Amino acid sequence: MPVPAQLLPKQWLLPKLLPRDRVANAVRVFIAALDPAKPYRVTVEVAKVPRSNQQNRYLWGVAYKLIADAVGYEVDEVAEFCCGQYFGWTDKRVPKKPSNPEGVESVPVRTTTRDADGKRRVLNKHEFADYVAFVQRFAAKRGVHVPDPDPDYAEHEEAA
Repeated sequence: MPVPAQLLPKQWLLPKLLPRDRVANAVRVFIAALDPAKPYRVTVEVAKVPRSNQQNRYLWGVAYKLIADAVGYEVDEVAEFCCGQYFGWTDKRVPKKPSNPEGVESVPVRTTTRDADGKRRVLNKHEFADYVAFVQRFAAKRGVHVPDPDPDYAEHEEAA
């Protein structure tokens, strides 16, 4: 008698450099227990660790804030500009108004949480660390010092 699929796990993590026999067996049992009268999609993808909340708090509370305070813009405006400079720009239709009679504005191709199609795809830790390094360089070119989150920040990111 098959085990109901809703009672079985639907994802497994295969740690790198460890034997995978146990996980492979669990996947086999899971697939064997699925209702044969229904079609299923099985997907295998590389496990990526998303950026941490601490990384995000640092970006918004330290890096963007220091830049915003130095240049006189809102933090959200700095975040949008940095994303556009890093990921590139695309034009978007917006309602026409006196300050924008063409009704077109430039927006970042993507952000740290949304991909180019607007779907949620948060940068992983390494991608996010690269973006933070860009923001620090961007600030430095404008005379704004954005300190690392801690003295060993780069080493923590390398180890992650």
